[in-house]
Amino acid sequence: MTASHPVPVPLNNRTILTLCGPDRKRLLQGIITNNVDKIAPGQMIYAALLTPQGKYLFDFFLSEFDEVLFLDCEADRATDLLRRLMMYKLRADVEIKDVSALYRIVAGQGIGDAFDKACPDPRHAGLGFRAIVPQEEAAELPDDISAYDTTRLRLGIPDGARDFDVDKTLILEGNMEELHGVDFNKGCYVGQEVTARMKHRTSLKKRLLPVTVNGPLPARGSEICNSAGKKVGDIRSGFADRAIGYFRLADLTFGDIYTCGDATVTPEQPDWIKDI
Repeated sequence: MTASHPVPVPLNNRTILTLCGPDRKRLLQGIITNNVDKIAPGQMIYAALLTPQGKYLFDFFLSEFDEVLFLDCEADRATDLLRRLMMYKLRADVEIKDVSALYRIVAGQGIGDAFDKACPDPRHAGLGFRAIVPQEEAAELPDDISAYDTTRLRLGIPDGARDFDVDKTLILEGNMEELHGVDFNKGCYVGQEVTARMKHRTSLKKRLLPVTVNGPLPARGSEICNSAGKKVGDIRSGFADRAIGYFRLADLTFGDIYTCGDATVTPEQPDWIKDI
């Protein structure tokens, strides 16, 4: 499955925190799902912060320029994330700031050479690049994320709390392993024990998957039901005729058509997920 969004697009639902100081990587390494040592020039990582029970709290991207870590996160949850990071900071020599007044996140295909602070999106090549762009420069770009969202939904890639339920969803249910957001070889982090057990000992019972929508786009949380009227899942983020659904796998048959509000939805298995 391929898709593209060639025009650079400011992502207005994203913002940026920075971490400066000698302990910036050590702080994150002990609490997030991915390995901060993978951050390199021109290479960002995707990661999450979990509850001790392994449930999703936040996901974000991390890149580094001039010895400053840039954390690309959901704008409407940035204050909560900043507060959580400060809770873990304790005596670590690191300064954490919200720099949303200075920068915006811009995404698009083929923009790696257009902006100084740009890296390939580590989740999927079809999402192109993500760049940290000064506000005045980003203000000159088209302000419409519909093409980006269409690409994301056609690829079947979740988008933060629009698709994950905070303090409820397990990150492997949201395909974070396949999207390169978890390192099973790094040391301990918050929620690591539950995540490792799900990986090695337990088959997933639920999963976020893309759906095609025929009819009016259902609201988030709308029940997805089979022909017998049994609930098999619910809808999450969507745009136009594409959405993300959260399914109980035991009740799911690819190719079947399900009802959701006044629409029908057809779940798909993305080609980047090999085993469901």
